[in-house]
Amino acid sequence: MTEGLQRFWEFSSFDLLIPVPLHARRLRERGFNQALLLAAEISQKTGIPCEKRLLLKIKPTVPQIHLSGREREKEIKGAFRIAHEDRIQKKVILLIDDVFTTGATVNECSKVLLASGAQRVDVLTLAHAMKRI
Repeated sequence: MTEGLQRFWEFSSFDLLIPVPLHARRLRERGFNQALLLAAEISQKTGIPCEKRLLLKIKPTVPQIHLSGREREKEIKGAFRIAHEDRIQKKVILLIDDVFTTGATVNECSKVLLASGAQRVDVLTLAHAMKRI
């Protein structure tokens, strides 16, 4: 994955890696956050610091697999907040998630990060879900 990252970005262009967080309840159910596992691996290979507690999911949401794009946007709105705004001020952030479906989650996370002072937010996902025909 880091090889793919290198094809599109210079590692030195990012100040922080931030994984898309899970709500505490969902994390307890699942036992792990796949976005955090990806971000930690990328951090280890690139040296970009991984900040797993700056972006928090404060609102539990229903699984989005059966929701339309508009329903996903509505469900995820207001679900995230920043724990320490001073730590993202003027930072260039690479937001990490496992799957990109409609973009509702990474869009909401990016809005929160930018509204809190991030200079730029780029998004890296492991997979892009395709609609079945």
